[in-house]
Amino acid sequence: MGGDVGPAVTVEGAVAATREYGVEIILVGDKAALEAELGRRRAHELPLTVRPASQVVEMGESPSQALRRKRDSSMRVAAELVRAGEAAAFISAGNTGAAMAIAMFVIGVLPGVDRPAIAVVLPNARGRTVLLDVGANVDPKPRHFLQFAIMGHVYAKDILGVSSPRVGLLSVGEEEGKGNELTREAFKALETSTLNFLGNVEGRDIYNGAVDVVVTDGFTGNVALKVSESLVDMLVSLIREELSRDWRARLGALFIRPAFRRFAKRVDYNELGGAPLLGINGACIIGHGASPPRAIKNAIRVAMEWVQGDVNHHIRTALEAEQAGPAERRGEAGADRSATGLTGVGGS
Repeated sequence: MGGDVGPAVTVEGAVAATREYGVEIILVGDKAALEAELGRRRAHELPLTVRPASQVVEMGESPSQALRRKRDSSMRVAAELVRAGEAAAFISAGNTGAAMAIAMFVIGVLPGVDRPAIAVVLPNARGRTVLLDVGANVDPKPRHFLQFAIMGHVYAKDILGVSSPRVGLLSVGEEEGKGNELTREAFKALETSTLNFLGNVEGRDIYNGAVDVVVTDGFTGNVALKVSESLVDMLVSLIREELSRDWRARLGALFIRPAFRRFAKRVDYNELGGAPLLGINGACIIGHGASPPRAIKNAIRVAMEWVQGDVNHHIRTALEAEQAGPAERRGEAGADRSATGLTGVGGS
């Protein structure tokens, strides 16, 4: 029932995912509205079922209100299906804060995780970059950065197929002492970890492929994400405008149209579908409020990949190993990084 448009877009995306991936989907919300949308798309023969919920969490509603006053909201009922084992993943394009709070309260968090983090996968010059947190924690503590880094490491390894993900801490300079007090303390926690930590990185390193995982707080990460989305929209719009400016441009556009379509697809955030909420004791995928049907379909694909890859099991294992790892192992990891020159992006 969430998103800027509501069930029309959600159902269309779910129908497309069912037809393409063969996945079973439970649609949660207003039964009459959902069944009407299914009827319009002649989807009653597909493995799509409706679970009624009498309440809807509005986009501007506070998470605490959603938890206390709307115990039969579509979000909460969906989360309870995951907790009960009736569903493998909880997906929402609605109120992000409410989705996170409900997921934490109803589904719970993994052992060793204080605060879940929202991760997004962004294209870079060499492949893809995992950026987290992008909105769940605007005021985290230094120890939370290590948890974010471990979860981002696992996601890059299990979902993106990176054998030894390179982790960077977003700051205002590459040198160890750069940044505010929070990033300097987070640097110390990451430096003594067993992760392949390369040190501080700058905003440009999100897209140049210098690292595979970029860790930051939810405030900075969300700003970086929204700026990136806006920049992509502007670039695609400007290119389209220039390619239709006059007859010469339109003639040239005929030849470069396939390449332009490939470029637009590579940078389109709707291809990502949704952002996983890492640290939840189950799969939780949060979509953009303006998600079109294609983004909903891709969010379902992301959830499938998460479940099939058993990512939570690997996150638990990595957190336990980091917490129980002997000091000698941390020392050896640091020595290995120094020997290979990986003490920081760009060196000193």
